[in-house]
Amino acid sequence: MDSENTILSVDVEKVIRGKSSRLADRMPRFVMDSIKRIIHQDEINRMLYDNRDYTGVDFATHILQDLNVTYRVHYAGQDRPVPEGRYIFVSNHPLGGLDGMILISYIGSRFGDVRFIVNDLLMYIRPLAPVFVPVNKYGHMRHDNTRLFQETFASDAQVLYFPAGLCSRLIKGQVTDPDWKKTFVTKAVESRRDIVPMYFGGENSRRFYRLANIRKRLGIKFNVETFLLPDEMFRKRGSSFDLYIGEPVPYTSLTGEHSHKEWCDIIRQKCYATRDQAR
Repeated sequence: MDSENTILSVDVEKVIRGKSSRLADRMPRFVMDSIKRIIHQDEINRMLYDNRDYTGVDFATHILQDLNVTYRVHYAGQDRPVPEGRYIFVSNHPLGGLDGMILISYIGSRFGDVRFIVNDLLMYIRPLAPVFVPVNKYGHMRHDNTRLFQETFASDAQVLYFPAGLCSRLIKGQVTDPDWKKTFVTKAVESRRDIVPMYFGGENSRRFYRLANIRKRLGIKFNVETFLLPDEMFRKRGSSFDLYIGEPVPYTSLTGEHSHKEWCDIIRQKCYATRDQAR
């Protein structure tokens, strides 16, 4: 890959060093190389290079085409979100990669300008930077990111949100999201945006869930299973997924009858219910 296109490459060592130079310096070379293989660094960089002329929604759409991944959209109820509305689209997060790509591709093509609230680590995927709004899950947000976060909700762009933050795990025998955070409810009220509940059908491999549960039993806080997510994505080449979209929840209905956390849990239930209500 020539130097003028290295801006489009993913460099695991650079990412780790950006978070902790001490960890990067102490990490044995064979461990670093193993991480690069596990996350398919070379394959990801080839894909980035092949699609270097695309950004944002177009980039997500072409990545899905490269992976031969398709999806079907189902609507629940009679009242569908209209393109002219201002929404926060919230969904479960089963896959950790492809689900986000599909949501960007569909919502961006159907509803126009779109922004996705994501972990700031994903900003290293430069072609998606125009869509991503970074938040720091493990520390304080930078001032410019805080400003961008506020400006996003004040804008006319559609907002995509995974309220769990992490992708689904195997919990009590069922693949489901961890606890949802209430931020999206608070921002819906503040920015006067209706909330569109969605359910995304899909699962990762049992290997992913086993590793996550072993990690928990060992008391390890760092989510080491996330290293497997790129491999999970490439394993799903040629797959087709179902996206279920529910009726918008008006922000005016989010009254003091319930706390924001209670509304969060109610809307989560609505998201999971759309798969049974859609046609």
